[in-house]
Amino acid sequence: MARPAPHPAPGGRRRARLALTGGVAVAVVALGGGLLPTSGALAASPTAVVSDPGFEQGASGWVSKGSGTTSLEAGGHDSPTRLTHWLPAAGEAVTTQKVKKVTPGWWTFSAWVKSGGGLDASALELAGCGQGSSRAVAASTAVPSTEADDGWVRLAVSAEVSHSQCTLTFLTTGAAGAWASIDDVQFTPGRVTRDVRGADVSGLLRNEDEGAVYLDAAGQPTDAIQQLADHGATMGRLKVWVDPSDGYNDLDDVVASAKRIDAAGMQLLVDFHYSDRWTDPGAQTMPRAWKGFTAPQVAQAIHDHTRAVLDALAAEGITADAVQVGNEINPGMVWPLGQTWDVDPSDGVTGAQWENLASFLTAGATAVREVSPETKVVLHLTNINAGVDGLTWWFDEVSARGVPFDLIGLSYYSYWHGSLADLQGAVSTLSERYDRDVLIVETSYPWTLADDPDHVWENVVAQASMLTPGYPATPEGQAANFRAVQDVVAAAPGGRGIGVVAWEPTWTAVDGAGWDPDDPTSGNAWENQAMWDHDGRPLPALDEYAAD
Repeated sequence: MARPAPHPAPGGRRRARLALTGGVAVAVVALGGGLLPTSGALAASPTAVVSDPGFEQGASGWVSKGSGTTSLEAGGHDSPTRLTHWLPAAGEAVTTQKVKKVTPGWWTFSAWVKSGGGLDASALELAGCGQGSSRAVAASTAVPSTEADDGWVRLAVSAEVSHSQCTLTFLTTGAAGAWASIDDVQFTPGRVTRDVRGADVSGLLRNEDEGAVYLDAAGQPTDAIQQLADHGATMGRLKVWVDPSDGYNDLDDVVASAKRIDAAGMQLLVDFHYSDRWTDPGAQTMPRAWKGFTAPQVAQAIHDHTRAVLDALAAEGITADAVQVGNEINPGMVWPLGQTWDVDPSDGVTGAQWENLASFLTAGATAVREVSPETKVVLHLTNINAGVDGLTWWFDEVSARGVPFDLIGLSYYSYWHGSLADLQGAVSTLSERYDRDVLIVETSYPWTLADDPDHVWENVVAQASMLTPGYPATPEGQAANFRAVQDVVAAAPGGRGIGVVAWEPTWTAVDGAGWDPDDPTSGNAWENQAMWDHDGRPLPALDEYAAD
């Protein structure tokens, strides 16, 4: 982001490893909408018949009720007509269809949706599938707000069916002005999941050293990493700097934090910046110790640094599940030798250094493979808002030079990087074009616009004009945004979006834990996007780590 920028775990818990299918990680097992099959038996299961799934036959087979209005409107997702709920006053609109002759097992209800006018006002639900009464809701997920661009997103929800029928439910409830549209419904065998539900906790050790306290729901001090795991987080992410001036985020720091992540039973993602400080599209500063190196020497240094960190982890019995070779490297890394475009004309770079960059990335990936062939190599880009063509251009260049990688990593901050539809489109396009799964390795959203009154430093997101339409800067708005990003990635056509990692949810404001490693007096401009409030109390966003 732009900065102010398989072994047993202790306590008997076992970390889940990223599963492999054709050399890439698998997050979903449903068949409908291009999702991946799990077995021949599942693949042979018939798709249940949904009447009028595109609402082109007068909503035949669908039943609508409630005080709100339900209508068929022009402008469907992939057809002339859509079904729309509208609440002229506070109330409810419900549209359902009972699907019969359903084979027992996991099934997924998916549809293209859009909504606005109320936070989490609309939902897709599966009811009467065999769990409890005939009306019991088996599974539900909120329809994301698409007010940012009025675009369509694909949403999916899964439930285990234990008898021969299930009711598809489209629900809108709440205050006046809430509305939602649905189109192109499918009900297919299989399951969509959010397997990777992660947290970047790179700054936690420094925060704790400076006095930060993290409370649980009862107001008692707790270990933040364990609290994340207890809420359902499955992965911890840690950045690595080469020789940071403040001593944090170096090899020793990463090993200490990784031991806690491992003990909590979570997977580990290691994020190499190949710098002594922050890297992003505006800064990819070469480490001080590498100044004056030739390109081959930098490649060797990248290999040796990567190997040293991963070997140190291995010495503690820890194997990284995934490793980022570089952080937000749209413009390359280790400037100026590894630039892919000329950021500063005064630096003497006259063109893109693609061959150098390819050698740097390959050196890092080689070191990863030497330590653990099973560890996934991630290449991480950002700036989805600039268009997917900019991302494919970059991956085409490194692919043409044979750079090895397993996963595509993306940053997505909804206040910078476009709409949820843009995000879902990028996940689908990149996964299909490069036959790789996609992991959102950074996302975040504010729960307030206010600074911590005891540690005032202007926040990165401090103005209402920056907020994503439909998601207020409230604890509920933050939680809804985090879940929406997860759901949109999981339901992306093609089924290759494997999960989402929240960026620095433990970075609350304390003296001495600011953003600049070279300036201990710098402040924290991120505390209003943490998942603990200014008093260290847990926020509702933590609940969105739950598996269901």
